[in-house]
Amino acid sequence: MSEAYVPGAAVPAGGGVVTEFAALAKRAAALDLADPLRAKRAEFVLDDAEPPGAVRPDGIRPGAVRPAAVRSDGTPPGATTSPGPPVVYLDGNSLGALPAAVPARVADVVAREWGTLRIRSWTESGWWTAPERIGDRIAPLLGAAPGQVVVGDSTSVNVLKAVVAGVRIAQSGAGAARDEVLVDATTFPTDGYVAESAARLTGCALRAVEPHEIAATAGPRTALALVNHVDYRTGRLHDLPGTTAALHAAGALAVWDLCHSAGALPVGLDAHGVDLAVGCTYKFLNGGPGSPAYLYVRRDLQPRFDSPLPGWNSHADPFAMSAGYLPADGSVRGRVGTPDILSMLALEAALEVWDGVAIETVREKSLALSDFFLECVAALPGGPSLTPLTPLPHAERGSQVALRCADAEAVMGELIARGVVGDFRAPDVLRFGVTPLYTSFSDVYRAAGVLGEVLDDRR
Repeated sequence: MSEAYVPGAAVPAGGGVVTEFAALAKRAAALDLADPLRAKRAEFVLDDAEPPGAVRPDGIRPGAVRPAAVRSDGTPPGATTSPGPPVVYLDGNSLGALPAAVPARVADVVAREWGTLRIRSWTESGWWTAPERIGDRIAPLLGAAPGQVVVGDSTSVNVLKAVVAGVRIAQSGAGAARDEVLVDATTFPTDGYVAESAARLTGCALRAVEPHEIAATAGPRTALALVNHVDYRTGRLHDLPGTTAALHAAGALAVWDLCHSAGALPVGLDAHGVDLAVGCTYKFLNGGPGSPAYLYVRRDLQPRFDSPLPGWNSHADPFAMSAGYLPADGSVRGRVGTPDILSMLALEAALEVWDGVAIETVREKSLALSDFFLECVAALPGGPSLTPLTPLPHAERGSQVALRCADAEAVMGELIARGVVGDFRAPDVLRFGVTPLYTSFSDVYRAAGVLGEVLDDRR
């Protein structure tokens, strides 16, 4: 990428040389011009303009009466809103934007494949093989060869499959001595809940460990560790290669949650020998709300993958309707029941935006965006009131910027009301996701500027 793309060293709030904020606008424009991914933005439905009657980020149409129940800016009931500037969307780490190709594809699935072909679409439209076909479409973004990723169910369900099956694999090689499951102590709550249940199902003890301590903690009784690749609150990127190698050295398996890394940075599942992995598709993969998750099982482990949720879709001969269960070969073993075709095919259409895109290019832009955002925040007069939680070293950073801020929930409400959409995590974290396929440098510049205005108004 060109030298113009590199914004220079990020300056943490409250320290270093502060650039004049206004001068950064020209930098943003220059960086956008040098962006090799800039054409991808046109493939998404974004608020580059707010036409009359559009719904604002707070759910209110411009000019409409703002009900007290949704008031976020202190406007008294009965007051009206007015059209605002284009919305800056920095919440793709929660829900990715809509790829423009998806609505027409979903309409065709409903009207033609379901409406006209009906049951024939299971074969003629490829519905039955969609979980493996779409899994193979996702696999390159994970650094995985074909035949190891299957799409379906939710991340939570796939965590259960991965942890229980992983323990069974570990115990089959070392007997019941492998009776401990490690879980990332900073994990998204659901992973912890499911890991606890999986530990009970397999007769294991569950032990919560800080991610950086997992490598040193794993021992002869450890069956596996469940770790998040990127911390959902802070955006910290954990050491997947090193942790995986340490777990293997201890005779344990590595199970990774990729929800906040897939589609944002190279993962390298095959290169680093990861055993099992799960992830969602509605964040950086832009699959849509509630889109199906995926499960990765390394090829050599697939014959030993003993799912706790065997279903007819993962049977070797599903239409034989036999009473006994015989698992299929390959990634199909990760399936359970009938796939949710509408959302699955919406996801398949959404993945078309990745055609011709290298994940390394995405990572380079992601880091440049977050560097520039941190630089813009540091240049604000109110910058010292914000504490970056996202690590400054690139090797430790995912694709979001997290800032600790007093009254963070109220501040985020004000930001959304003014057209900058991020999100809040209790008790005091502002999160801003940078999605390189459609986030621009001008977006993050404007977001930082509006954040400064909000902080000024609250003084």
